[in-house]
Amino acid sequence: MKKVVLLGDSIRLIGYGTKVPELLGKEYEVFQPEDNGRFAQYTLRQLFDYGEQIKNCDVVHWNNGLWDVSDLFGDGYFTDPEDYKKTTLRIADILLSRSKRVIFATTTPVSDDYPYQTNQTIAMFNAAVVPALQSKGIAINDLFAAVYPRRQQLLCEDKLHLSAEGIELCSRLVADAIAENCK
Repeated sequence: MKKVVLLGDSIRLIGYGTKVPELLGKEYEVFQPEDNGRFAQYTLRQLFDYGEQIKNCDVVHWNNGLWDVSDLFGDGYFTDPEDYKKTTLRIADILLSRSKRVIFATTTPVSDDYPYQTNQTIAMFNAAVVPALQSKGIAINDLFAAVYPRRQQLLCEDKLHLSAEGIELCSRLVADAIAENCK
């Protein structure tokens, strides 16, 4: 049986995390926190709490970013881009030391009129971390690229989270990425 860990923000918690265990089937034991991983610093802290569940797993699939890129008060990003990159790389190093393979899912887009994030900012944050993660041997699951062209259909009414159709698409992409990396 393959041991899989899903970490990340609400795109995982109320999104693809609801379907991936079923899609993977009985050949996979899937652990995911009941808590939202929120922003990268919060996920970093979760690594301490879930160290035993992560230890020696076959694959960790993880996402962060929507909270980090937020400009909630009109005075700048929730997480400074350089701090986001440093924290993401620190998470990557810890996960690589505890698991066989790590997959990072890029931050998903938002609707064009969402007031707290822009797709330009999300793309900038993704571009800052993806090459550095790839250089460490981490596989990239580009959920941004998969959702962006059809974001109006794949996002729900809140303009941030995945619609039922978006959950289906991302769940399949996550399950496929996990299966590919468990070979």
